[in-house]
Amino acid sequence: MDSESYARFLPDSYRRRASEVVPTPTWWNWRGGRVHIARAAAPEASARAMVIHGAAGYSGALWPVCSAVAGMADLLLPDLPPYGGSVVPHPGRIRYGDWVELLCELVLAERRRDERPLVLFGASMGGMLAYEVAARTGQASALVATCLLDPADAAVRRRAARGALGSIPPPALAVLERLVGGVRVPMPWMADERKISRNPEISALCAADPRGGGARTPVGLLTSFARYRHTPPEDFAVTPVVLTHPSADEWTPPELSLRFLDRIKAPTTVVMLDECGHYPIEEPGITQLAETLYSLVGNTLGECAEG
Repeated sequence: MDSESYARFLPDSYRRRASEVVPTPTWWNWRGGRVHIARAAAPEASARAMVIHGAAGYSGALWPVCSAVAGMADLLLPDLPPYGGSVVPHPGRIRYGDWVELLCELVLAERRRDERPLVLFGASMGGMLAYEVAARTGQASALVATCLLDPADAAVRRRAARGALGSIPPPALAVLERLVGGVRVPMPWMADERKISRNPEISALCAADPRGGGARTPVGLLTSFARYRHTPPEDFAVTPVVLTHPSADEWTPPELSLRFLDRIKAPTTVVMLDECGHYPIEEPGITQLAETLYSLVGNTLGECAEG
């Protein structure tokens, strides 16, 4: 499947934009493997933007959502293994901490090549990835996240995982990871992908996509996320944060992200994406998201009023 499979569900103007501007596939060597990075170069733009997906996501699924800002910013969308077009020697060994390290290394490598300001945009689990990368590298001028799902919050674990899996305490998850962490299973076994979108067709598409939700996911990738301890929000003091949470998200309700956001020391802003589900493609929320990204990669880059 490709981005057009997802773009057909978007409002007309966004669907046209996604088809008119096609990202270029590029590759980055990492730990004996190759990471696929979809790029839409904009040499004259004043900023760069890195789009970070979460579990069962990849660049093709997110391109239709963020293509509206192509040209205003130099866009790059990495595929985190085992998703998308990225290939690594041992996909069953991939853990959440590997994703954090991969993205930190990529941000620093890109900085050596291009010193323009960087906006990190994380979707779903990618919101916490973007948060952690910003905290560790200090390279982001602004952070935008559709969700800030702190796995230290038991309520987050219960909502994110399917069935009883979400109620397993972290010490028991560590045991589970040691026993079966390398086993790769269908993502619907681990998470309720029916709640990805308010549109059942999109949810089915995501669940069946062999590069995304249809790919077999290491059990250890999800258990390691559930056990991960991110940088305390009280210590996150510099990079402005904009939470663009879908207001009608039935999978991970806004209050889960808001209570983490409230603890962040840096300036924060909340933009609720009206009428949007977890995968934010409905109006007017998708335009609210595009306008938020416009403001951050335009003249007001790096400025974020306190919310």
